[in-house]
Amino acid sequence: MRGAWRGRLRRPRGAMATYSVANERLRVLEELEREIGASLQSAGNVILELSKEKPSERLLERQAAQFSASVQKVESELSAQIRYLTQVATGQPHEGSSYAARKGCQMALTRVDYARLKLGELAHTCEHILEQ
Repeated sequence: MRGAWRGRLRRPRGAMATYSVANERLRVLEELEREIGASLQSAGNVILELSKEKPSERLLERQAAQFSASVQKVESELSAQIRYLTQVATGQPHEGSSYAARKGCQMALTRVDYARLKLGELAHTCEHILEQ
């Protein structure tokens, strides 16, 4: 009894891959959020240093370099995320997508509805002919 119940809690292997991909995407986005915070901190430090009467050029250069590196990292990671979302939205196959299956199912239901409509018209025509 105990072993049978455990079997119900197991996820299919494909689901695990989907969850791991989704978790990795979320982890990358969280890291990206931290990087944006770091770049804002660097920008704030640059502004703070510039507001002083005698700003330290060395500190300004270091903070500006950190800001630039953070912005480049954020830009490249956002581009990668956008490329991924573009693939998902256009229906290209990728790991964990159910878009193509849902679209195929939707199209099949539309064809079934159309076939019912045409069969109804045919039945109506047959009944009309038989009445004459």
